[in-house]
Amino acid sequence: MQEKTTAALAKALAAEQLPFVQQEVLAGHTTFKIGGPAAFWCAPRNAAELRRILQHCRAQGVRVYLLGNGSNTLFDDAGFDGAVVDMRGLNEMKASDADTDLVRITTGAGQTLGRLCSKAQTLGLTGLEFACGIPGTVGGAVYMNAGAYGGELKDVLESVTFLDSDLQLRTLPAADLKMGYRTSLFEENPDWCILSATVVLRHGDGAAVLARMQELLGRRKDKQPLEWPSAGSTFKRPQGAFAGKLIEECGLRGFTVGGAQISEKHCGFVINRGGATCADVVALTEQVSRIVRDKTGFVLEREIRVVR
Repeated sequence: MQEKTTAALAKALAAEQLPFVQQEVLAGHTTFKIGGPAAFWCAPRNAAELRRILQHCRAQGVRVYLLGNGSNTLFDDAGFDGAVVDMRGLNEMKASDADTDLVRITTGAGQTLGRLCSKAQTLGLTGLEFACGIPGTVGGAVYMNAGAYGGELKDVLESVTFLDSDLQLRTLPAADLKMGYRTSLFEENPDWCILSATVVLRHGDGAAVLARMQELLGRRKDKQPLEWPSAGSTFKRPQGAFAGKLIEECGLRGFTVGGAQISEKHCGFVINRGGATCADVVALTEQVSRIVRDKTGFVLEREIRVVR
């Protein structure tokens, strides 16, 4: 970023007392613990501040990356020459008055799925149990239609409110969001910014909901390498197969490039064994994809987002 642009953006943000810092190291903000500095780190506390930050970035021609919990993101070793916007300040939650059957919860994009699931369980609502261990935020979950254990966000999502390409407020029903396997309409419109989402849940037995969540969390702990930094499942599931099983069948358990390794506990995960760089992870995933394709004919596509 040119020095003149950097100074102009810093001045504009400071003039409105919008929360930001410069040269924030991104490794501390992702579950992979990888990434160089962002030129700007902005942390809006509400939608109004977010809109003003985005307006200033656009006026100065500064590119923007919206970050939730950093659980599916791999930043470049050189960092991000733009503004990373921390969405976690948009985290309000509100439940509707219970009808006979359904209850709606509207939550900010920066709220974690874990807290949303806890809220549902506290209210005795069922439908979100599958998401209890997914480490991302609601905005990220909508963006990629997060799912696990046979459930997906689209199963309970009613609508999403967002800022469009012109920073105008819009709301669309879930049926119009093209939600498929790890994708949505938001991927086709990277200038859109998710503000909040509404899910619809059913009344259930709070104790049974809690038991199911604890069961799924236990399964994650037993099967996944949660003790190491990672970005969760590294590859999308190819049609007709499972990425981890294919990788294991190709003899790649423990395969290592630099500090990045195919987990010995679960071959669907790439972990940071210590000092891994973005280049290490990218090189490893590319080599694994090539070997799996050559040996099995299946093409593995990265699920994690590489941001340069």
